[in-house]
Amino acid sequence: MATSFRNLLLVLALQLSAWAATAQPVSAPAPAASAPVAPAAAAPTALDARVQDLKAEVIRLNRDLLILEEELLYPAGTQVAVFVSMDVGRLFELESVQIKLDDKLVSQHLYTPQQVQALHRGGVQRVFLGNLKTGTHRIDAFFTGRGPHERDYKRGPTLQFEKGTEPRYIELRVKDSLGKLQPEFEVKVWQ
Repeated sequence: MATSFRNLLLVLALQLSAWAATAQPVSAPAPAASAPVAPAAAAPTALDARVQDLKAEVIRLNRDLLILEEELLYPAGTQVAVFVSMDVGRLFELESVQIKLDDKLVSQHLYTPQQVQALHRGGVQRVFLGNLKTGTHRIDAFFTGRGPHERDYKRGPTLQFEKGTEPRYIELRVKDSLGKLQPEFEVKVWQ
């Protein structure tokens, strides 16, 4: 329902802008010789200003609808968000990640080289946002990529966590273990 309303507002804004672009000013009676010409030129400017105001209002309504939609779909009490991050990442070249919650596949992502570079620079990617009821849950994350000596890697850390009434934020982190010369994969639940 919110999506159809948002689409309706977008169509309305586009129609208004098209109408304003093609609108011809209404002919006024011939001005007297001493009357200035400025009021006729001001009419299209006033119309453009009204159209711009309507566009701004549609954008504000769209933003409010997006916020409302997120609050309705993902209430804070049941919300779970899963993020991926990398610490250095010289020993592992990430290609994809697959996430299961309670043995149900909830997300998978193939990484482009640009996305991997962003993670190396400290970026954090949200790969899942969903709802879970309170209780004990299990998360499995499967990372695939290339490790040291160009070997294919597929590793999967697992973590059981307790979901209460507050939102839960889970970080899946890839980091280098220089002592072992191997990548390490860890799951951290943020409070």
